[in-house]
Amino acid sequence: MNRQADLVDELKNISTEGQNPNTLDIDLLDSLGVVKKINTEDQKVAVIVGQLLPEIAQGVDLIVEAFACGGRLIYIGAGTSGRLGVLDSVECPPTFSVSSEQVIGILAGGAGAMYKAVEGAEDNRQLAIDDLKAVHLSSKDVLVGIAASGRTPYVLSAMAFAKEQGAAVIGISCSVNSSYGQNSDVDICAVVGAEVLTGSTRMKSGTAQKLILNMLSTASMIRSGKSYKNLMIDVNASNEKLYARAVRIVMQATECDFSTAEYALGQANNQTKLASLMVLTGLDLSQAKAALLANKGFLRKAIEQQGC
Repeated sequence: MNRQADLVDELKNISTEGQNPNTLDIDLLDSLGVVKKINTEDQKVAVIVGQLLPEIAQGVDLIVEAFACGGRLIYIGAGTSGRLGVLDSVECPPTFSVSSEQVIGILAGGAGAMYKAVEGAEDNRQLAIDDLKAVHLSSKDVLVGIAASGRTPYVLSAMAFAKEQGAAVIGISCSVNSSYGQNSDVDICAVVGAEVLTGSTRMKSGTAQKLILNMLSTASMIRSGKSYKNLMIDVNASNEKLYARAVRIVMQATECDFSTAEYALGQANNQTKLASLMVLTGLDLSQAKAALLANKGFLRKAIEQQGC
C-alpha cells in the first residue's frame, strides 16, 4: 500500500497526468464538440515540438555519426511509447533500403506487447538490460529512450545501462524529470501538458513523440545520403506499389520517360539510386556502383563528380 501511495504522489508531479481544464465538460458534448476539443489540443503539439528543433538536430548528428561508424539506432520504450519506436524502426528498411538491423525497436514485454499489454514489463529494470544485451548494444550505437512520463523504470534502466556501455543516449519525454535528463546526452522533452482524457498519453504525448521520431530517423537518413533532392532515392522496390514508386522516382530524378526508367531499373537490379545515376551520367552498372561508393552513397555528389 505504501508503494501505491508513493506512486500516486509521484503522478501528481507528472504534467501528462494532470487534469486538462479545457476539457472538463467533454462528456457533455456531442460528437462534433468532442472532436473539436481534441483538435484544438492537437494543434498545440507541433508548436511545442518546434521549440525543440535544436535538441532534435543534436540527436540527428549523433545518429548520423553512429551510422558512419557502423553503429545502429535503437529505440526502446513501453506501451504506446515503445510501439511508436517499433513503428518507426520497421518503416526504415522499405523506405531507405537499410538493413533491419540498422534501426531497431525494442518494446517492453516483447513482440507480443504490440498487440496486448504485458503487465509489469514497464516496471522491470532488469528486463531492459536483458533486452539490450540480446541485441548486443555497443558503444557505437545510439539508444533512444521513449517515455511520455519521463519516469518509466524500464526505459530509465535501459538509458543508464547504455551510458555505462559508452553508447550515446537520446531521451524523448513529455514531462520534465531530472533522472531522465541525467541519463540523456540529448534530452528532448516536449511538455505538451495535460491530455484531453487525463493520463491518456497515446494522444498529445504520442503525437509529439511520433513527430520527433519522424524527424530523427528521416533527417538522419537524408544526411546519410538516402535522398536525392526530396526523393526517396533508396526506396526498396519490394512490392508492386513500391516498384511503381521506384519507376516514378527515377523519372522525377532524371526527367526521363517511363520506358527509360523501367529499363534502367532492370539494369540496376531495381536499385533506384543506381538506375538514376546511370540515366543521368551514362555510366554502366559497374561504373555507377564505383561512383556511388567513392561518394559514400550520396547521389548528388556522384553526379557532380561526373560533371553533370
